[in-house]
Amino acid sequence: MDPTDSTAWDTALERLLDDVYTFAMAGPRHHGDWARDVLAVMDRSVTDPRGWRTLEWGIDKEGRENGRPAYPFLPPTAEQVRAWTYPVTAGAAAELLASLTQEWFLEGRPVRARADRNDVLADARTVLGRFGAGAVFRTSAERARASASPEFLAADLAGGRPFTHHVMDLGLIAVGADEVGVFWSFNANG
Repeated sequence: MDPTDSTAWDTALERLLDDVYTFAMAGPRHHGDWARDVLAVMDRSVTDPRGWRTLEWGIDKEGRENGRPAYPFLPPTAEQVRAWTYPVTAGAAAELLASLTQEWFLEGRPVRARADRNDVLADARTVLGRFGAGAVFRTSAERARASASPEFLAADLAGGRPFTHHVMDLGLIAVGADEVGVFWSFNANG
């Protein structure tokens, strides 16, 4: 992906995550500590530095208007964001982002079995490409606790350390030189 191509970002982001309960937003790097920048994205105190598309569901609006700008996220500290997430490789990050296209539990068409699997992975790589070749990725997925290269498409969508009050949630953080990205999927049954 050309890191200056908003059309490719918008198209890939929409195809990946527009039909599921997700949060997808990028923000600037203002701190040496990437976790503080992630918190700023979660509480919406920053906007996308490029003005590109973001995704968040309207059902979260009431929670934000009731004094919790980070809703549906709990208010973690930077230390908790670092402790509750695990590093993953770029390949694993792309698989994880692709897996967020799935609904929670009883997914009728898991990415691993779909005819357009490679297209979904290409969209995930396009979205993550924005953060540059040197980007690092972290996830709340328990599968990443033991390995930085878990096969996220080998099994159904599974949560990790909760960052919300939902029954399950699962997130991916991209940390580039100038920007951070926060991508989260929520089980709305919570």
